[in-house]
Order: sequence, then structure tokens, then C-alpha cells
Amino acid sequence: MDWLRRLLYRFYWKAEKAIVPGLTSSQYCYYDKLRSLVPGKVWLDLGCGHQVFADWMTKEQSEVIRSSARVYGIDLDWAGLRAHPGISNKVFGDLSSLPFKADSMDVVSANMVAEHLAAPETILGEIYRVLKPNGAFIFHTPNYRGWAIRLGSRIPDSLKRKLIWFFERRREEDVFHTHYRMNTESTIRQLAKERDFIVEDVTMVSTSALTAMLGPVVVGELLYIRYLQHPSHANSRSNLVAILRKQARY
Repeated sequence: MDWLRRLLYRFYWKAEKAIVPGLTSSQYCYYDKLRSLVPGKVWLDLGCGHQVFADWMTKEQSEVIRSSARVYGIDLDWAGLRAHPGISNKVFGDLSSLPFKADSMDVVSANMVAEHLAAPETILGEIYRVLKPNGAFIFHTPNYRGWAIRLGSRIPDSLKRKLIWFFERRREEDVFHTHYRMNTESTIRQLAKERDFIVEDVTMVSTSALTAMLGPVVVGELLYIRYLQHPSHANSRSNLVAILRKQARY
């Protein structure tokens, strides 16, 4: 079946270039913003798993890690943590009780982690504690207002794992239960206010089409993504990247 996947992807790339030129994975938006924050900084990556970005972004991962002064990764997925090729300071731990001193981090990041948090207010409290004054928390997560997330949140986990494998080739052990409690701009702003964060930026961004493996069906999704490119429809894009800032002390 590999030949069929290659054929479908060739069709997809041509359709994407014709319908939504310049469309890329939302991972690249997150990468661009993260790499502007970490140079020379002490950085903690939450739920780091076995990579900072998507699997194919090994060059980008190496670049960002090299630019930081020091980077730590924390996760409860021990197998993924051990397999991480970039981060050497690995911590097996719970995000609700970070084993770091107060005011010890310049940057805290989370890539596709926020949607899994059952109690994001608790995690934000811990992030605020470990950040230095004026430190930044940056995270990339699905936007709950996007069509795929609204649909996916209603699908049983067993079926969802099969669909994710079919569309994305993500392994079952890399698929975790989702809550979507910090996945709209309004909830982010409310939670940030409760934890004394300043909302520096919330960017809504489209990502590569989900239905790439469905042949001509993907044309409909690409047309919808093109429709969402207009600024007035940004709130329905598939993903978001947010930056929260801990207030400096004077």
C-alpha cells in the first residue's frame, strides 16, 4: 500500500500548491516563534516526549536546542523521554508539580500538550512559579473551534487512534486522551488572567489538510482552508500558538 500513499501524497501536494499556496504545517509557526524566544535562555519543554517538533523537523530541533543556554525536558512517558535525541537534561515527572525552583526558567514551552490537560489552571500556576519575571510560556495546540477538533472530540478514543494512524501514521502510544480546556482564545485569556499572566500573543494558524489520504476529497478541505485564510475567519483555523508572559517585578 506504500505505492498508493505515495500516489495520494503526490496528488495532495499538487492540489495544495494550486489551492492554498504557501500552506505548511502549523508546527513551523510554533518553531518560528519558539526560536525567537530561546537563544541564550534557560528553557523547559513540557511533555517533551521524544521530539520538540514533529518527527520530520530534526534540523529545526537541533538548531533551537543549540541556540539555548540550557534546555530541560519533562514527561511522564518514560519510553518517549528516554528516546529523545536532542534534550540531555531529561526529567521524569508530573506537570502539576514541576521539580524546579521558583524563578528558574526563562522560557517554558509545550507542543501539542495543552489539549491533554485536565486541570490547566494548576499547570499554569506551576509554570508561573518556575518562570523568571518577564519569562514566557509558549504553546502550540489545536483550536477547539476548528472543524476537525470539534468532530474528533466526539469520537471514542479507540476509533480516534485508528483514524490518526490512517491519516498521520502516528503510533498508538503517541495518542493520549484529550480534554480541550485551554483550546480557544477566550479560555486562554480567562485562565491567563486568573494566573496573572499577560497574554502577549495568540495566533490562529491553519495546518496541512487532514484528509490528504482521501484523494479528491481533500480538495474540499483545501478550499475550506483557503476560505479561512481571510482574517475575518481566523477563529476557525485548525491550530493556535499562544505566548503568555509573567509580569516583571519592579
